[in-house]
Amino acid sequence: MNKGRRRVERVLEWEVVRIMEGCGGRLNEVKQVHGHIYRSNLEQCSYVMTKLLRLVTRLPDVPLNSYPRLLFAQVHNPNPFLWAALIRAYTLRGSLSQAVHFFCSMRKQRITPLSFTFSALFSASAALRHASLGAQLHAQTLLLGGFLSDLYVNNSIIHMYVQCGFLPSARHLFNEMPARDVVSSTPLIVAYTRTGHISAARDLFHQLPVKDIVAWTAMLTGYAQNALPHHALQLFQQFRLQGLLIDEVTLIGAISACAQLGTSNYANWIRGIAETSGFGPASNVLVGSSLIDMYSKCGNVEVAYNVFKGMTDRNVFSYSSMIVGFAIHSRPRAAIKLFYDMLETHIKPNHVTFLGVLTACSHAGLVEQGQHLFATMEKCYGIAPTLQLYACMADLLARAGYMEEALRLVQTMPMEPDGAVWGALLGASYVHGNPDVAEIASKHLFKLEPNNIGNYLLLSKIYASAGRWDDVSRVRKLIREKNLKKSPGWSWVETKNGMIHKFVAGDVKHPEISRIKMELNDLLDRLKGIGYQPNLGSVPYDINDKEKRLLLTTHSEKLALAFGLLSTDAGSTIKIMKNLRICEDCHIVMSGASKVTGRKIVVRDNTRFHHFFNGTCSCSNFW
Repeated sequence: MNKGRRRVERVLEWEVVRIMEGCGGRLNEVKQVHGHIYRSNLEQCSYVMTKLLRLVTRLPDVPLNSYPRLLFAQVHNPNPFLWAALIRAYTLRGSLSQAVHFFCSMRKQRITPLSFTFSALFSASAALRHASLGAQLHAQTLLLGGFLSDLYVNNSIIHMYVQCGFLPSARHLFNEMPARDVVSSTPLIVAYTRTGHISAARDLFHQLPVKDIVAWTAMLTGYAQNALPHHALQLFQQFRLQGLLIDEVTLIGAISACAQLGTSNYANWIRGIAETSGFGPASNVLVGSSLIDMYSKCGNVEVAYNVFKGMTDRNVFSYSSMIVGFAIHSRPRAAIKLFYDMLETHIKPNHVTFLGVLTACSHAGLVEQGQHLFATMEKCYGIAPTLQLYACMADLLARAGYMEEALRLVQTMPMEPDGAVWGALLGASYVHGNPDVAEIASKHLFKLEPNNIGNYLLLSKIYASAGRWDDVSRVRKLIREKNLKKSPGWSWVETKNGMIHKFVAGDVKHPEISRIKMELNDLLDRLKGIGYQPNLGSVPYDINDKEKRLLLTTHSEKLALAFGLLSTDAGSTIKIMKNLRICEDCHIVMSGASKVTGRKIVVRDNTRFHHFFNGTCSCSNFW
């Protein structure tokens, strides 16, 4: 008889579940199902009530403390699945405290949580960066004992520790796990790459017996984020050889690496892969935006604009990428026009958009327009000024010669200015010959960036320009006492066959170095014929003038220029990428070379693009 009754109950349960699966997601339908459950005497069936509770909690307009709590309270002896459904619902709604409250109630009733009860709580702790709660929950898994070998729970704990910034705790658990999979390793790979521990990330990646697309993408993106574009692209090639399908995230990581290399050959190669993989800019707005950024950083702003125009859909990222592209290539009018075109499409700008348009205003000397945009961006667009935006605004004012106004802006900022903000003032002080503001800015920079030799050298140049030689000696003495050294300078140039040739300062290892030096000396002789004199102030060392002149001829960008003249077709554009700020003497040489050779020369340094043509530069000698 009991067996027969149980068979009837199972049929009823199946029927009710089938009805629930056909619900259209409206509360009145759910309540009708609830009534049917009650009439079928299934209101104490945890299996049915769990299904109903999950259905109710998916309705966004139903508060969890009302109807769902009532359903839960109707069940006299809820099983672990019903508890899990309620706890998970609270975590998904962001009510972690309520979720923990029910977790504690469940434990007081000596009910053992399920794996996905813990995973829901760990996910919520990770999202809210609640490390202390996450650690307490981890302790609960250890006390209960049954979760020591639960891969699902352990992976959730690793994710929680990584998100909360407790990388050693995550790695310790990883090392203790009896079984691991790609999900265990990937959060650690991401965390290691974000903190610059690229070797640790690489080791974990290579230890994986099976790698999914998420792991490949994490490692590839990690290389790109750590300025290792060649490693990223080598990994991308290995990924393709595995026969795995490319997705847009993996592709964007590879595009970022190509942008760092800055060469047309790689740029066109990765765009071709995007097109043939079904992620062309006409059909994928994220990939299209990344390609715009890439082509801009490769010195091809016109190609970037063609990509932009060819996009079927555009969003704030595509507009922002193009606006920034125009700005860094000294096309301020185009950047500002595109900004207002974007507003007409009712696309809301973000902080990157404003960085681009304020940079454009700075390069065009449009102080009043820049001030208006800066003053209204929070009121009209809800964008609070960030340190980057303040640095941009300070640069705009200082570049235009409004040094006191720029200093006042920096001194009244609602947050502490960083090195970029004070650096903008120091750079403008050099251009406008203002040692007073330079002293204020450098005082802060020496505290914020005590080992940045560039700040000391720039202050020394400002003093030298003002004839304050005692102050020059004092700054030079500081450099010696701190044993500060300039970062090694290197440049690369792309030849007509797409090959990249890299040069370091004082390079003697290039196989064609003899020809390069002959070409460079010939160029310098031609420049002297039109009035070129070496800028000895570009040499930061205390050596005699003859040694300074010799040292200037070994700068990496000059060697790259000479090789570019030798290895590219006459009349073609020479593109040079440099890791540091181009010095004044090299800037003069590039300008003169563009005039005597009739070539357009594009140099990307660590601040902007310089387009040299017929003896002038797009930066108007302000960089």
